[in-house]
Amino acid sequence: MTKFKKTPYTVDVRDLINRPGTMHERHLGIDVPDDLGAGLVAVKAGSTLSTELRLEAMHEGILVSVEVYARALGECGRCLKDIDLPVRVHFAELFGYPQEEAFEFEISDDHVDLESLIRDAVVLSLPFQPVCRRDCPGLDSETGLPLAELPELVSDESYDPRWSALAGFTASTDKDMDADIHVSDREEK
Repeated sequence: MTKFKKTPYTVDVRDLINRPGTMHERHLGIDVPDDLGAGLVAVKAGSTLSTELRLEAMHEGILVSVEVYARALGECGRCLKDIDLPVRVHFAELFGYPQEEAFEFEISDDHVDLESLIRDAVVLSLPFQPVCRRDCPGLDSETGLPLAELPELVSDESYDPRWSALAGFTASTDKDMDADIHVSDREEK
């Protein structure tokens, strides 16, 4: 049996222990002690996770269904603007009674600890490359300014100077290709 340590993520379940068929729903506001996420976007320390819990007593333990709502803050992976993303995750886990079958998660001192489950669910739901909008054009390679704020730079006439040698070429048409084939056929005869 593990030693009980009270954290913002622990929930008292003594009113459900060994009472199969009993179910409680609870709302839990969790003040996040440490950032959830480490990339460009995270649920920041000090913010609040709004958590809806459904606790169901069973013969083997307590089934905990959790729905978490939060806001993740960070920056766009393309243009580096500040972004604010909604986070919503749902999961369920069975917490077994101590000294029963081997369970990955157990009830400890009449409490369940949701920290690792909530942390994993929230962090895995965060985008690896968050964007402020789906069509974010990013930053201008020369000025470093956001292209969305510089529409004159995003035009058909702007091009990469490395491609300037190809500027004189035009696309061939089917008629041009037919003419080339006919000329080749005549030369072979």
